[in-house]
Amino acid sequence: MVYHIVMWKFKPEIAEEQKPELKAAMKEHLTGLVGQVPGLLSLEFVEEPIPSSTHDIALVSTLEKAGDIAVYGSHPAHVAVADTYVRPFVTERACLDYETNA
Repeated sequence: MVYHIVMWKFKPEIAEEQKPELKAAMKEHLTGLVGQVPGLLSLEFVEEPIPSSTHDIALVSTLEKAGDIAVYGSHPAHVAVADTYVRPFVTERACLDYETNA
């Protein structure tokens, strides 16, 4: 199993009152990718990190194998969601991928 963890900060120009609506749309559309993208087993959207966090939101995905990360990244459904609901509003992306035998 492979874990794909991505974190972002909102762009500075995003107003605080706008963030709950943006988070809800991100969560709905990103979690909706499960079942659409081959190899994507689960997806958790983290919208309320604790205060010690360095980023505003995160995505924790599990995939079957390492090669599925590239499939996920280029899948048309993922690209459409990312281009519409995520990339226009975020900055400072950080990513960590790792594999387990579990």
